[in-house]
Amino acid sequence: MSPERAHPPPATTPDALEQQAAAVAPLLEDSPEDLYENAPCGYLSTLMNGTLAKVNGTLLSWLGYHREELVGRRRFADLLTIGGKLYHETHFAPLLQMQGEVHGIAMELKAKDGARLPVLVTSVVKTDAAGEPKLIRTTVTDARGRRAYEQELLRARRAAEEAHREAERSREHLHEVVAVLQRSLLPPSLPPVPGLETAAHYHTASPDHLGGDFYDLFSLGGGRWAFCLGDVCGKGPEAAAVTSLARYTLRAAAMNDADPEAVLQTLNSVLYERYAGDDPRYCTVVFGLLEAPGPDDAGFDITLAGGGHPPALLLRDDGTADFVHTPGGVLIGILPRPPLAVIHTRLEPGDTLVLYTDGLTEARTPTGRYGDERLLAHAADLAPSGAEPTVKALTDLLESFGAGLDDDTAILALGVPARAHENPTSSPC
Repeated sequence: MSPERAHPPPATTPDALEQQAAAVAPLLEDSPEDLYENAPCGYLSTLMNGTLAKVNGTLLSWLGYHREELVGRRRFADLLTIGGKLYHETHFAPLLQMQGEVHGIAMELKAKDGARLPVLVTSVVKTDAAGEPKLIRTTVTDARGRRAYEQELLRARRAAEEAHREAERSREHLHEVVAVLQRSLLPPSLPPVPGLETAAHYHTASPDHLGGDFYDLFSLGGGRWAFCLGDVCGKGPEAAAVTSLARYTLRAAAMNDADPEAVLQTLNSVLYERYAGDDPRYCTVVFGLLEAPGPDDAGFDITLAGGGHPPALLLRDDGTADFVHTPGGVLIGILPRPPLAVIHTRLEPGDTLVLYTDGLTEARTPTGRYGDERLLAHAADLAPSGAEPTVKALTDLLESFGAGLDDDTAILALGVPARAHENPTSSPC
């Protein structure tokens, strides 16, 4: 039985409905109005019977409604397409009633003009002090970019298959398609973060295949930034589709709840539900949260959650280097709810944190696999080193492996600029 059916139907007069919505207003999240209204995702709150009690400006602009057309007059299910309403009644609402929250569900909203809007929906039931459910908070993330990417990916795959039949043009065309799609899996550039130096690099092992490595860095507002780096199993269009899904899901989940462990659990749920079967898809991921420094503090507090990913490297200002291990975390997408490792660390001025995928340590050299110990020794030789010099040094290292580099490699470095040292003034003779 859905949350809407578990309670009496709402009153039918607009005044009564508005009074019901006003009665739960104190339970709504107390956040700055501008942040709520103009958030990069849609927010709405409904009564337990589904009546809309609050909708932010972002969602209203997507759907083309005025606030008074929805609040107190429509239900959340009324905004869904016919298929979405069926899914809401048979799956979404029952799961929400049993679990109290549902994360990252793909659905379609219907705009006022009839247009369809693909979205990712996350809902959480809010209770009062006695534990009684009072309203449902929902985050809606625009998934049109993801849908367009998946359609483009299918188109590109068909184009590549056709190009293979044209012997003279096949290789050149395939390389072009792969390069464009590979770039689309990554941010075009890293956003500037006040007080932080950033650098990234993606090394493609083969121009013939799409890789599954990815990284990202984005603002959460309020002086907080999220970053991630991961490696999807396999290669080709199938792996690239999972990469796209993983990156969009991480962004959507972080906007809803920035706790790194919660973000990775959401990604795990999406992959496990989508790919459980004969063709399982999983990935290793590290997801982090950066807390911006205060006015008198040049450092950054970092929370890291790891799911089966290689340890990060930390190059210290004092010339030392060490791994930042996230032990115990398992692959994302394998178990219904896997154990995840969460650690806390700090970047002081002159420190640089480096995330990388295992293409770096798995590279073949004349004396065997490159390995963790040689990477750590190389990092110790580099330290102290800023983000850009560190990525440049590791890029040169990747190039030196030549044919020994079998897998794509992604690198993301975050560094705090070193403090300026004053030169001692020479004393007069």
